[in-house]
Amino acid sequence: MKPAIVMQSDFGTDSGLVSCMHGICKIVDQELQIYDITHILPAFDIEAASFCLQYTVPCWPEGTVFVSVVDPGVGTERRASVAKLKNGSYVVSPDNGTFTYSFYMIGIEEIREIDEAVNRYPKTKEISVFHGRDLFSYCAARLASGQITFEEVGSSYPLEEIVLHKIYSSDKKSGCVEGSIVWFDPFGSAGTSIKNADLAQCGFTIGDKMAVKIYDKSELMLEGIIPYEKSFGYVEKGKEVLFNGLTSFATIAINEGSFADQHHMERDKIYQIRIEKV
Repeated sequence: MKPAIVMQSDFGTDSGLVSCMHGICKIVDQELQIYDITHILPAFDIEAASFCLQYTVPCWPEGTVFVSVVDPGVGTERRASVAKLKNGSYVVSPDNGTFTYSFYMIGIEEIREIDEAVNRYPKTKEISVFHGRDLFSYCAARLASGQITFEEVGSSYPLEEIVLHKIYSSDKKSGCVEGSIVWFDPFGSAGTSIKNADLAQCGFTIGDKMAVKIYDKSELMLEGIIPYEKSFGYVEKGKEVLFNGLTSFATIAINEGSFADQHHMERDKIYQIRIEKV
């Protein structure tokens, strides 16, 4: 069975762009199965694309070919590449930071720049602004269909040359961990830079009460005791809870409420957080 192609982009759902990418894959090989992660990533948000891949890729079988198109530099000299991940899957994307979380959370075994002379859709060579269709989808389909091997994608280049965007780290100490709140989901839950595994390594266990402090730069804006539980339902409605997030990072939420709104937190701002066992 041929590997699936799984796509994400910032193209939105009110245009034919996504359909064009699907169609190019079918032109290459009608047997290919194409699926979508999302096409409503924030416009030009490379970090969101990178983050989304790191928790989606492990949910698909080895060998799956992912196409990620958030490409504000389309048509320029930025590299168009295919990364072979250490779990056996592939990511086809501009090398503009999109590979960052895959690099750190999954691992990249090898990366190759797409050879446009052979792995670009030949009927649109005069167009330079739709590489999602003409380059990434076309090359991904050739790879997934077995028409080319990974080695035939193009020339490899050193992993050290991969473009990586800034990521926020965590600092584990005895009985405590510090990090940042770096994003909010649509429900207002606060995603941190603290890995689920960091909590375990600090000796925290489900059911513990945690002393949580959140800072806006150096200013303490929130201090309280928050239970560390499996999920929302282990606290009363309207109460706060810390849990292992599905994105591999610890999350703080309010059961049936918005943590961001409750504490007047700006969704495009970075906050600092300290978590300590009571």
